[in-house]
Amino acid sequence: MPALNAISPDKLARLIGTPGAPAIIDIRTDGDDRAVPGSIRRTPAQIRNQAERFTGLTAVLVSADGGADAQAAAAWLRQAGIPAEVLEGGIAAWHAAALPAIDLSALPNRNGPSLWVTRARPKVDRIACPWLIRRFIDPEAVFLFVPTPDVAAVAKETGAEPFDVEGVRWSHDGEACSFDAFLDGFGLSGFEPLTRLAAIVRGADTARPDLAPEAAGLLAVSLGLSRMFTEDDAQLQAGLLVYDALYRWSRDATGERHDWTSHTPRTRTGA
Repeated sequence: MPALNAISPDKLARLIGTPGAPAIIDIRTDGDDRAVPGSIRRTPAQIRNQAERFTGLTAVLVSADGGADAQAAAAWLRQAGIPAEVLEGGIAAWHAAALPAIDLSALPNRNGPSLWVTRARPKVDRIACPWLIRRFIDPEAVFLFVPTPDVAAVAKETGAEPFDVEGVRWSHDGEACSFDAFLDGFGLSGFEPLTRLAAIVRGADTARPDLAPEAAGLLAVSLGLSRMFTEDDAQLQAGLLVYDALYRWSRDATGERHDWTSHTPRTRTGA
């Protein structure tokens, strides 16, 4: 049972990747680039000066071992009215439990929210990748959608990291799509629920519905969304819910079947 005001690694892992995940605040300054997925880096001083930024959220503080430094930061947030817990055992316990970790060295901006730019009118990859980034890599990430010929110029003008365009790191490589590139680049390719989801994204994005039975359905939903919304940012917000649902299916419900008989109550026999 976790200590007072603490959450176990296994329980936190179940929350990551879901819309209701807490703000995971990593207060370490030791230079270790392996981090809990979905976490952001803040120093204790930043937490004291910016506590109001977490208003309306719950928070989990991550330190090296879950000791006094994390407890102090969590207590500071609680006195500001923000429910806060400590990751029990810190990052050491997270790694000991063999839970997935991201490689922050691949993040383009280490001093604030990451900024990304891609082609306008997204369909599959350009919704799937922002979902992955927001849920597992940088929950504060900002995305710009611009006309295809302008992606490189906007990237240079704003400092944004381009993705899903030719000639950049975060893009297609052979039969792999941009979603695969992000999984590999951030060290998430061994996490089974995301690997399963990647096959669906790849099948929908590269005209390979044979890769996963769900790929054709994702393509249909994606094309439908692209015709429902004229604003790319609004489409992204709607698309995030689609991938939230696919992730939960991939993690928790692949063995469940639905038909008329499987959901019909059994008839009682006997008196």
